[in-house]
Amino acid sequence: MKAWIAIAALVFTTGGAFAAEGKKEPSEAQKAQQEKMKSCNAEAKEKALAGDGRKQFMSNCLKKAPAAASPAAAPAAAVPAKASQQDKMKDCNATAGSKALKGDERKAFMSECLKG
Repeated sequence: MKAWIAIAALVFTTGGAFAAEGKKEPSEAQKAQQEKMKSCNAEAKEKALAGDGRKQFMSNCLKKAPAAASPAAAPAAAVPAKASQQDKMKDCNATAGSKALKGDERKAFMSECLKG
């Protein structure tokens, strides 16, 4: 009986050691995403965003291209592309959320925002 307890204890202690050795380091893309998440979180905190406004801001922030873009990509980024209707809707919705607009005020704001 004592032998079985000793074997079980040995299995549990070595199993934990193998699990610790198997942990992978994050890839470069994962590291970049983590850094982007940190900077977006800091910016949202700085703006004191909360609730749906924060969620929308974080979503938009994480979708943006990284700040450290290659020099070859800079000219393309300098030329503003016409925003699609979906992009306008996201931006207007985020702004309305951060302003905590409700009901008719929100509808009026969204209408004006989407026209512009």
